[in-house]
Amino acid sequence: MTSEAAIIRHSTPGRGAHALETSTDLPLSIDSVFEFFANAENLERITPPELAFRILTPTPIDIREGALIDYRLRLFGFPFGWRTRISSWEPPNCFVDEQLRGPYRTWIHTHTFAASGEGTLMTDRVEYSLPGWPITHLVLPLVRRQLDRIFRYRAQVIR
Repeated sequence: MTSEAAIIRHSTPGRGAHALETSTDLPLSIDSVFEFFANAENLERITPPELAFRILTPTPIDIREGALIDYRLRLFGFPFGWRTRISSWEPPNCFVDEQLRGPYRTWIHTHTFAASGEGTLMTDRVEYSLPGWPITHLVLPLVRRQLDRIFRYRAQVIR
């Protein structure tokens, strides 16, 4: 796949809630792009290697609304488990995964795909909050830098 660089925006709606949004234009059909991102096994390919990301759920995974996926990864050198549930599944336009267990108090990741010119505009919106708010507000700049790194890496690998 090839793409233009991801555009990353951050916002803070308040009371410990944060959002990150990225958009990337891809010169491929919406069906092709959705198929790639809907395959959980591709997550390992598009995640920075320092996160040591591994899918624990046996593959292939039948991705659909209600599907549960377990991962293992490292963040700032600390290993932890992460479980997500696919809470919305609308091929080829959108799907949502929500963290049920992991490092965030809240993590809701909405993936949207829309026809754009001769390709597809892929948008990721992550709504998240950190545990221990308001104390963890102090580490928010570090978390934002890490999230930027992850989503920029994704865009680079896709290109």
